[in-house]
Amino acid sequence: MVPVFLRCRQAAKALLLAVASLATANALAVPDIQPVNVAPDVYYVQGISALGSTENQNFISNAGFVVTRDSVVMIDALGSPAVAERVVAQIRKITPKPISHVILTHYHADHVYGLQVFKALGAQVIAHTLGKAYLNSDTARLRLEASRKDIAPWIDDKTRLVPADVWLDGPTEMTIGGTRFVIQPAGPAHTPEDLAIYLPQQKVLFAGDIVFRNRIPYVGTADSRHWIASLDALLALDARTIVPGHGPASDEPKKDLQQTRDYLVFLRAAMKKAATDMTPFDEAYAATDWSRFESLPLFKVANRMNAYNTYLLMEQEAR
Repeated sequence: MVPVFLRCRQAAKALLLAVASLATANALAVPDIQPVNVAPDVYYVQGISALGSTENQNFISNAGFVVTRDSVVMIDALGSPAVAERVVAQIRKITPKPISHVILTHYHADHVYGLQVFKALGAQVIAHTLGKAYLNSDTARLRLEASRKDIAPWIDDKTRLVPADVWLDGPTEMTIGGTRFVIQPAGPAHTPEDLAIYLPQQKVLFAGDIVFRNRIPYVGTADSRHWIASLDALLALDARTIVPGHGPASDEPKKDLQQTRDYLVFLRAAMKKAATDMTPFDEAYAATDWSRFESLPLFKVANRMNAYNTYLLMEQEAR
């Protein structure tokens, strides 16, 4: 018979283990994934406005899906296999139809690390041919290595970069299961390989990271001049709804495309003046009035880097 003090000790240990397990579960809890219906048979899921982490499974970008007569077409593949699997489970609640295609807006990690899940289901992957350069770059390799450490266990040694089955090099129109998809190259902008996907029957535009809504865009080394031109071209489309790469869908396309456009225009103007006047970057950044944008999510994380890269770009454009 186990002595009472030992039983008490065992019970206390069990309680501590239970509390620890609950704490771990809470630490690894991720935002709920609920598809949002934006038009008949057209849905998207909205990632959170944050950096990718273990806590959020890298669910930081949007993805869409379209239920056609015969199958489901994904727009982007999300930021980890775990998130992709969770979206597949949500799709299965809506339709048993197979997932036949994934159209990528671009090859950034938060949009493609879930690709292997859809590929295993038999989906055909479609992307712009300029994505090959990133896919085979040291940048992509090093980013994946870092993600295996920073976003473990959701990104691990089994997570891999998946090349497209079909590489596009110009405007393309496809009809899948009776649904028309107009695929329009929009780069070089956020990336060289940006694609926008327009559904003319539903008047829904999946803009990828050409459009960030309710948060600071990630500019990086983007061609911001062409990015602005791409936004102007998207404004000419007769879209009633825009699904951005980040942030909520918009039923006021002109207004919400303008938010990204205004930020890029302001960034270029401020940094162009600094570069032209040969003002040191730190001094120029401190002197710029950022109050119009500083309340937006990820301002503190992204804005200074965006400004610095744009400063360098303005120097280059001036040569």
